[in-house]
Amino acid sequence: MKRRSFLSTIGGLALPSLLSAQYGREAKAKNIIYVYLTGGISAQETFDPNPFADSEFKGPFSSIKTKTDDLFFSDRFPLLAKETNKFSVIKSMTHGQAAHERGVEYMYTGYKPSPAISYSSIGSVISHEYGVQNSLPPYVTVPDTPNQFANAGFLSSQYNPFSLGSDPSSPSFKVKDLGQNLPARKADILELVDSRFKKEVSDDAIVAMDKFYNQAFGLMASQKAKDAFDISKESEKTKDLYGDSSAGKRLLISRRLVESGVRIVKTSFGSWDNHDNIKTSFENQAPQLDKALAGLFQDLEQRGLLNETLVVVTSEFGRTPKINKTAGRDHYPKVFSTIVGGGGINNGIVYGSSGNLSMEVEENPVLPEDLFATIFHLSGISPEKELFTKDLRPIQISKGKIIEELI
Repeated sequence: MKRRSFLSTIGGLALPSLLSAQYGREAKAKNIIYVYLTGGISAQETFDPNPFADSEFKGPFSSIKTKTDDLFFSDRFPLLAKETNKFSVIKSMTHGQAAHERGVEYMYTGYKPSPAISYSSIGSVISHEYGVQNSLPPYVTVPDTPNQFANAGFLSSQYNPFSLGSDPSSPSFKVKDLGQNLPARKADILELVDSRFKKEVSDDAIVAMDKFYNQAFGLMASQKAKDAFDISKESEKTKDLYGDSSAGKRLLISRRLVESGVRIVKTSFGSWDNHDNIKTSFENQAPQLDKALAGLFQDLEQRGLLNETLVVVTSEFGRTPKINKTAGRDHYPKVFSTIVGGGGINNGIVYGSSGNLSMEVEENPVLPEDLFATIFHLSGISPEKELFTKDLRPIQISKGKIIEELI
C-alpha cells in the first residue's frame, strides 16, 4: 500500500471531534430506525389504497379507516391503522429510477445514481457526523448489509455499518465477533501497522490507526454490546407485542439497539417485487409486518423514546396502478408511499396526494433528496454541509429541500 492511499484510508480517524455535526441546533431525532421494504412495495396494498377504484386498479383487498381523518389503509394492516397518530404518511414520493438497483441506491443515499461517484449511505453520513455513543457502533444493519449502497461510499471505510452475522429470527442467531477473546488478533494487527507503516506515515496517523483498532475491538468485547443484541432479555409481553416472526425480531432488536446508543439502525423485511400473484404475497407477509410495525410504535411511545427516535418505512419505488395479466403489479417510481414518525415529525397527518388512481403525484411531490434533507435536519445535521471524498472533492450532504410541513 502506498503512503497516499494508506493516509486516505485512515485520514478521518485522527479528527473525529472536528468532523462532528455542527448545526447550531439540538437534534430532535437522536436516533433513527430505517425500515426498508425490499423489492418495491405496493402503495395500493399498504398505505394508499384506492377504495373507490374499479377492480383493475383496486386490487385484491379492501380498504379500512385509520385513526387519522381521511386516511385509509389496506385491510392487511389493521393493527398499524390504529397507530396512525404516532406517524405520518407521505403519499407523494416520486423519482424516475425504475430499475431495482438504481432505485435502491437512490433510497439509501438520497442521490441519483452516478457512474462518477459512489455516494455514501444515510447511515454512513450519520456515523461520520456523530461517531460512537455508549461504546456501541453508530451504524448497524439488521440482519446484514444487503448491498453496497448501505456502505460508506466516498467516505472512509471506517463509516461502513456493523452488520449482524445472521438473522435475529434464526435459531442459530449469533452476532459475528461479538464477545470473542481477541487480544492475539489485536496484537497481530497492531504489530503489522507499526512495522509496515511507521517509516511511511506520521506518528499522528499511527496513533489514529491504533485508536481505531482499540475502539473496534473494544466494541466487539463490551458487555453493553452483548446486552444490546440479546433479545432474550426482553419480557414475553414485549416479544408478543412485536410478534414471533422475522419482522418482529428484526424490529425488536432495532429498538434495543437505538435504546442502547446506536445512532441509526437500517433493517429490512420481506420480498415485495410482486409482478405475479400479489394477493398471496401480501397474505403471507403483511401480517408479520403489520404486527411488528404497530408493536414498534407502541413500544417506543411506552418507553418515552418516540419523540427522539425517527422511524422511516420506505422502499425503492411503488407498483403500477393497474393489476397486470398475472395478477401482480410492475415497477412504478412515479408515485409511492413512505411512513415517517417520531423524532420531531408532525405525527398524524397525510402529506401529498396520488389522486384516486395512484397514476401520478397530484400535490406536494417529494423526491428522495427531500426526504433525506428532512431526516438530516431532524438529526441536527445541516443538509448543506459539505463532506469530502478521498481526493478532496466536496459533496453536499443533501441537495433536497426540507419538508417543513412534516416537522
